[in-house]
Amino acid sequence: MTKQKNGNLLAIIVMILLFGMISFVTNLASPMGDVLKNQFGVANWMGTLGVFANFIAYAVMGIPAGNLLQKRGYKFTALTAVAVGFTGVGVQTIAGLLTGNLAFGIYLLGAFIAGFSMCMLNIVVNPMLNKLAGGGNRGNQLLQVGGSFNSLMGTAVIFLTGVFVPSIANAEIKQVFPLMFIALAIFAVAFIVIIFTTIPESAPQVAVKKEESKIGPMSFRHFVLGAVAIFIYVGVEVGIPNVLQKWLQNGGLSVESGAEGIAATVAATYWLLMLVGRLTGAALGAKVSAKSMLTAVSVLGLGLVLGAMFLDPSNSVNLPVFKGTEGFGVANVPVNAALLVLCGLCTSVMWGGIFNLAVEGLGKYTEKASGIFMALVCGGGILPLLQNYVVDLTSNYLVSYWVIVAGLAYLLFYALVGSKNVNKDIVTE
Repeated sequence: MTKQKNGNLLAIIVMILLFGMISFVTNLASPMGDVLKNQFGVANWMGTLGVFANFIAYAVMGIPAGNLLQKRGYKFTALTAVAVGFTGVGVQTIAGLLTGNLAFGIYLLGAFIAGFSMCMLNIVVNPMLNKLAGGGNRGNQLLQVGGSFNSLMGTAVIFLTGVFVPSIANAEIKQVFPLMFIALAIFAVAFIVIIFTTIPESAPQVAVKKEESKIGPMSFRHFVLGAVAIFIYVGVEVGIPNVLQKWLQNGGLSVESGAEGIAATVAATYWLLMLVGRLTGAALGAKVSAKSMLTAVSVLGLGLVLGAMFLDPSNSVNLPVFKGTEGFGVANVPVNAALLVLCGLCTSVMWGGIFNLAVEGLGKYTEKASGIFMALVCGGGILPLLQNYVVDLTSNYLVSYWVIVAGLAYLLFYALVGSKNVNKDIVTE
């Protein structure tokens, strides 16, 4: 029994470390959008194509990766994902050595390949953590712990990008080489660690009868609506800080206030608050249901975003911000920016809550459901692209947050109504 517990603990640690890798590589794509925009002189929505390429890979790889997990297991899928991630970041690094449109295209190719890896890692990490905790509130709690490390790495990469790219106007891909080298090193070390780690596997599935073959995750209404919720949630999570940072860099702050530096620290603080929220969610996860948690943060998020859209930007507040090695400081920012930063507390616990609600009661269909889930993560590339397109159309950054409002309204609907399992008559064992 002790040996099994120790094995589970090591597997949990590995899964949490992989959670961090997902955030490090994924979050790098957002500030890189500003680098691409300025290096190649493209519009806001084209600068977001790196994020789009990274997330659209989920739509391509989600279901195949879920099938791979079913057939070859967690360890093989994790090793494959790490190898693909190393390749993707390597291609992005090569793009920094090139010039012109070729460099832009190669970078997008690398982001697309890296997205394959992030998709596969998510497929391994989420059901594995939920399974190791035994599902239910404990499963939600462990997912929040993994999400906390995810947020920590996400905060670090946003801040470090600001350190290596002090001037957005003169930004180039090669300035971010140190971060790419860190990512390559993380992948290399993770590959070695996973090889020597024993990861519990699910029992091989027996062949189902022909008349049962039509039953699957999509037979459950609460899962279908949950997959849509994940599509929207990831877009909301990425879109809020993405447009916020652009707004602060392009007129949201006065010139004398040091817009570029403050914009980076404000965006990093959003991700830091996601860490705070996930740690809080982990502490409360065993006591508060995923439904209650998702309902509360959706309502709060709606209030914060609507306030940010309608309050006068000339009203400013002193916002505590994260400055990395300098620790915490204070920046004078529009009240709108402060409210959007606070949304990090809300988005922090949404992933774990939605996943927990959507797979509850799926039994043997959980692994395949995870693959479908990952395909819908492409919302993280599509919604921010739409939001940035609204910015280009209206020349108003705050108006684009209607996209976020609509998304949060759906998440509230899912928490209150859509998450109920109305298909309990389906055999899942």
